[in-house]
Amino acid sequence: MAATTHTVTNQVPPLVGYEVYLGDRVLTEGVERHLADAAPELREEVTGELTTLGRAAGSAQAQEWGRLANENPPKLRTHDRYGNRIDEVEFHPAWHRLLGHAVTSGLTDAWGRPAGHLRRAAGFFLWSQAEAGHGCPVSMTHAAVPALRADPGLAAEWEPRLTSHVYEEELRPADQKTGVLFGMGMTEKQGGSDVRANTTRAVALDAPGEYLLTGHKWFCSAPMSDGFLVLAQASAAGQDRLTCFLVPRVLPDGTRNVFAIQRLKDKLGNRSNASSEVEFDGTWARRVGEEGRGVRTIIEMVAATRLDCVIGSASLMRQALTQAVHHAEHRSAFGAPLVDQPLMRNVLADLALESEAATVLTLRLAAAYDAGTEQERAFLRLAVPAAKYWVTKRCTPMVAEALECLGGNGYVEESGLPRLLRESPLNSIWEGSGNVQALDVLRALQREPQALNAFLQEVGLARGADHRLDAAIKNLLTELADLDGIEARARRVVERMALVLQGSLLVRWAPPEVADAFCASRLGGDWGAAFGTLPHGLDLGAVVSRARISG
Repeated sequence: MAATTHTVTNQVPPLVGYEVYLGDRVLTEGVERHLADAAPELREEVTGELTTLGRAAGSAQAQEWGRLANENPPKLRTHDRYGNRIDEVEFHPAWHRLLGHAVTSGLTDAWGRPAGHLRRAAGFFLWSQAEAGHGCPVSMTHAAVPALRADPGLAAEWEPRLTSHVYEEELRPADQKTGVLFGMGMTEKQGGSDVRANTTRAVALDAPGEYLLTGHKWFCSAPMSDGFLVLAQASAAGQDRLTCFLVPRVLPDGTRNVFAIQRLKDKLGNRSNASSEVEFDGTWARRVGEEGRGVRTIIEMVAATRLDCVIGSASLMRQALTQAVHHAEHRSAFGAPLVDQPLMRNVLADLALESEAATVLTLRLAAAYDAGTEQERAFLRLAVPAAKYWVTKRCTPMVAEALECLGGNGYVEESGLPRLLRESPLNSIWEGSGNVQALDVLRALQREPQALNAFLQEVGLARGADHRLDAAIKNLLTELADLDGIEARARRVVERMALVLQGSLLVRWAPPEVADAFCASRLGGDWGAAFGTLPHGLDLGAVVSRARISG
């Protein structure tokens, strides 16, 4: 066979060693915009922090960690060699490298730092592009803080460890560790999203706030963690009272708490991360908040993890877009680079619009957390579930289209796109699926009028700048004024809310060509049912150029 048949041509070079932060115009502009009024020292600190993390995320080392962590999924070790129950989850060293880098980079530390949520959201967005599975314990640990604050004593004890920049993987008593991880267990076999149907029982001990739990959890996230927030029924006067509890893995005297891991879930994606079924049988726990107020106590944790679902989906979308544009720049077909061919340019521009809209919305939500005003809290009450619904829904079709941009190469594991595709439905399911989010929006609309006022004030900041946005806002108000059959229309209403919010943000902050293309397609109705159907006459070249990795 002639050696010339083995000459490799027209293959795309690896995308490695690139600037994930500095090369992302949308992300860098967004961070700078929301830090515009901050002190120069803080802006410099955040830029340096994100630049360093972005370089690590684009490195060959991080990419290899991601590959190894997913090719070597966690293993459950229920017993030691002598038959003692240990219930430990064994991870590949690459998992610990990824998780350790996340913790040491401050991705569990948002609640007490200046611009903490913005910088943490941007960092989570960056590092999740290296590998998404380890983001689960990062997210749960971060989100546990506001729930624990329902009990000042518990918060004082645990918050410094949760927000620590030190990663310690061994299971030891929490008071012997500088940094800890948290998980969460709410879902049960019979209830799913209906957590009020939980059957796990909590029996009070003599010591105040101490209980023993008996029951099961159908989905327990991050079972290797040091502590868990769980829901269980405490009984008072013969009445069940759903209550929040803290379950430590290791008790203060060094013995293991009763935490029987029955099995690890065999999931579609998210292979590097462990999700489990666990049994409690006389498991020691501390009450968090008041008896009977379990949902109210844990709701702030749920809200924070829902925002992380938005960030995680936006991160996956950005990485898929990056891979698609990189491929199209370096691959030629029919005599020209793919990126210069009109139909491929339409596809890439459409993907870029979806990614930019998700990124800009993500940063806006994080900045609202940092502001902490009553107005911003009211805005978040609607904006978070609406964003969780829409951005996570858009992730899977977008990643699938980006994979197709690579053709058969994208369908091969070595490209990394199959891993992104398997991961893409996850955030739409976790922390409440689409119907749960839509119904949550309806509850807020019906019970919290200040939330709708805050939302409309936000989108109204762009009123008059684009006639298609103005028309979409008007149509949304018409939808909201008609309460007949509103529950069956909930998805439709929430979709429109999310699109109007994204359009408002892009009209205010994105380049004109991006805002024009978004409003024409997503709000003006001049769009097909698949990506790559943007209308004629838009500046698609400028949209694609903006999506390229710069620098």
